[in-house]
Amino acid sequence: MKPHTHTLSAATRAFLQGRHDLLIDGGWSRAIEGGTIEVFDPATALKIATVAAATAPDVEQAVQAARRAFEHGPWPAMSGGARARLIWSLADRITSDSEVLAELETLDTGKPLADTLNIDLHVGAELLRYMGGWATKLKGESVQIGDPGDFQAYSVREPIGVVGQIIPWNFPLLMALLKIGPALAAGCTVILKPAEQTPLTALRLGALALEVGFPPGVINILTGYGDTAGAAMTAHPGIDKIAFTGSTEVGRRILAAAAGNLKRVSLELGGKSPMIVMPDADVDSVVKGAVPGIFFNAGQSCMAGSRLIVHDSLGQRISELIAARADAIRVGSGFDPETQVGPLVSQEQLTRVQSYIEAGLAEGARLIAGGTRPQAPGYFLRPTVFAGVQPTMKIAREEIFGPVLCISTFSGSDLDHVAALGNDTAYGLAASIWTNDLSTAHRLTQKLKSGQVWVNAHHVGGPDLPLGGYKQSGWGRELGREGVEMYTEIKSVAIALKKPSEWLKLKG
Repeated sequence: MKPHTHTLSAATRAFLQGRHDLLIDGGWSRAIEGGTIEVFDPATALKIATVAAATAPDVEQAVQAARRAFEHGPWPAMSGGARARLIWSLADRITSDSEVLAELETLDTGKPLADTLNIDLHVGAELLRYMGGWATKLKGESVQIGDPGDFQAYSVREPIGVVGQIIPWNFPLLMALLKIGPALAAGCTVILKPAEQTPLTALRLGALALEVGFPPGVINILTGYGDTAGAAMTAHPGIDKIAFTGSTEVGRRILAAAAGNLKRVSLELGGKSPMIVMPDADVDSVVKGAVPGIFFNAGQSCMAGSRLIVHDSLGQRISELIAARADAIRVGSGFDPETQVGPLVSQEQLTRVQSYIEAGLAEGARLIAGGTRPQAPGYFLRPTVFAGVQPTMKIAREEIFGPVLCISTFSGSDLDHVAALGNDTAYGLAASIWTNDLSTAHRLTQKLKSGQVWVNAHHVGGPDLPLGGYKQSGWGRELGREGVEMYTEIKSVAIALKKPSEWLKLKG
């Protein structure tokens, strides 16, 4: 495995050498209590930056700024078209700044630079453009009410208010854009807290938002720890909604903290997604889809296809082919153009994933690929494949969030049995079905309890396709129209068209 020799751009170097404060009310300020967070490159385990660590007093200032901007600043007076133009300008600015953003994202997460450019940057900018279009299309409807009398009745959609958004470390920039895009389109103001492991692109995004002219207080960026800044946000009575993406465990804590003022909550949580392979599936397509389905982003994806459930007639062949592909994957620095899979995000995450590999071995699963670390600094782990996995094993039941594939087999063709295997999890975020039989695809899709179901593909989507999960995979839907409406309240209006005396006569 080669060390990276990529030379960072002058703009990226200048950004890293600068001070990384909190963005509150259109300006940059140090954390009130003076705390800081050290940021590390997961490919080298070396420190690359130090950022401010927000705490409750900083959250208070950000809430006040966001509330002023929502109620009294130029933001509430803007038309939907004006909001859309600002959002589109930010998307254009992201595109023009793509070299710096991509380098920062690769430094922060370790993922391949090609992925940050082609997925995180490109998809993120397109997502903003799509969401900006909704700023002029949020509408209610006219209603014929049943009360006697002559009424004009209708509903309107209004922005929910001040929104706290807490994002994870696996797709920091993309998740930031996925969160702020619909909130801004709906007319909300935002307090965004990136994960403490990966704060750099969120700060850069805040600077770009100021450049294109977002009014003070509309976008606030607080870097900080979850148990301080994040907890203060979820409990703050001045925040009207919390939007969180992360683990189911933290999602439960957010629900408890948000109960104080019954703020709206949306959650995109964990997954244990099955890839179900029927006996008529095309083997080459399965292998080509399943390998990136689990190993993309080093398996650090809530929708990763971590359970491969294969008909026993294909089980051995597919297992051998996937194991060979896994062993051939190039693991290394995200700045090496030959790298296919980068490191895990932190030593903590590496230790967690290794503990699952040890648990799989202890429970009798067969390790047929990977499971070891390269001889290199950084938080690297070779793509790992287990065969002979039983549904009761820990690795089959818990979200590993790393490059670990669990293969199990089934016999027969009873679709209820196959669906039960896929649904045998507390999660319900994503699933894929591999078959050449259209009837089987439709029938099995109906039986799977999952927010996303793909056929002969995995990890497919776009800004217009709703994203969310069943069961413990979350509440609500992001992306699409549903993702914007999640940041609105519906107000019903009924206007009497007769004089009050005439209306009372009808009622009597």
